[in-house]
Amino acid sequence: MTSVITSSSLKFNSFSEAARRVLNILHKRIGFKLWMVTRVEENEWIVLVADDHGYNVKDGQVFNWSDSFCSRMVQNLGPQIAPRSDEITAYIEAPIGQQMSISAYIGIPLVSEEGKLFGTLCAIDPEPQDDSIKNELEFIQLQGLLLSTILDMELRSLNTQRELERAQHESETDVLTNLYNRRGWEKLISLEEERCKRYGSPSTVIVIDLDELKNINDSQGHAAGDELIKHAADTLKQTLRPFDTIARTGGDEFGILAIEANTTLADQLVERVKLKLDEASIEASIGWATRDPRKDIEAAYQLADQKMYEDKKSKRNLQS
Repeated sequence: MTSVITSSSLKFNSFSEAARRVLNILHKRIGFKLWMVTRVEENEWIVLVADDHGYNVKDGQVFNWSDSFCSRMVQNLGPQIAPRSDEITAYIEAPIGQQMSISAYIGIPLVSEEGKLFGTLCAIDPEPQDDSIKNELEFIQLQGLLLSTILDMELRSLNTQRELERAQHESETDVLTNLYNRRGWEKLISLEEERCKRYGSPSTVIVIDLDELKNINDSQGHAAGDELIKHAADTLKQTLRPFDTIARTGGDEFGILAIEANTTLADQLVERVKLKLDEASIEASIGWATRDPRKDIEAAYQLADQKMYEDKKSKRNLQS
């Protein structure tokens, strides 16, 4: 009996769903024990979607990018299809081959519309394959192009979605600074964490604590303290990018969630924050941490908060 493909069966609700369907089709057509769609971020190689039939690789697993066959493939050190990858020098030397039994490899770059490498569509198998799989290159490249196109469309819609979320959470703002309050911060963190899981996106949390608020409240009154808080809030808002999130998370504490910010971008952003606070004559202790894809944004927030207190403690030690 011939199966009928309906229009509803061809619709995808998300990039993840499209990727899972593509991997399933590629496995049925070509074989291979493991197919993956991955994200590359600095030296982290994040498995977004896996179709596994023997390697025990799961969605969300993280490997070292520099260890992978794919890192060599994108540098043109090895072919995109290698029926006998254990005969290719670049792949023989790849450390991941010491972690897994790999004798055949397929890898296609996934590139954003700006031309930046997003990740890969790839497959491995413990057994050598017939040379005839090289004939599938055009078909596999087409699947990679389709996934890249869907991904670009979905990523473009994210900023609009974030703007809508911020409008919906206007009631969860701090009256004094007009920033998000702790409740709004926690909701937006939760929403962004779902995107980080889905796309492997990097995010960085920065925690800022005003050093002089208590002294100013005690010596000049709470009105002067409120002015310091508002001055700090305005300075931070002018420093950040439009799509970053900033909240007043406590009496003298602010939290910043920098979207799509890896460690390199985070370092640049923190230096800019320090510079602007210094120019505004605002003394503050700062801690920051980039989201570990093996954990979550909340873990990064806790680590950033810990680093902020360490910064504050070191200043006190210098003054004593």
